[in-house]
Amino acid sequence: MSDQPEPVAALWEWQFQGLCRTTNPDIFFHPEGERGPSRRRREARAKAICEQCPVLRECREHALAVHEPYGVWGGMTEEEREEVYRRSARPRTA
Repeated sequence: MSDQPEPVAALWEWQFQGLCRTTNPDIFFHPEGERGPSRRRREARAKAICEQCPVLRECREHALAVHEPYGVWGGMTEEEREEVYRRSARPRTA
């Protein structure tokens, strides 16, 4: 086992296995002004693809680590990730 850091390219290898690579990216990112039922349907389609993806965990971890502001990543919408950020920023009480 080496103490050398993993090459940057290797850190991104998981992306080559993502099902999103073979899907129209418009499913994962909302167009300007999309709201309500249209947005919920598109997000549900994106999340259904994510649920089958072999790298869902890696994708989600990446999106949360970099605070990805746009799109469905790792089966999570922008709003769902924002909720995770808010919860983790709250002070914990005993």
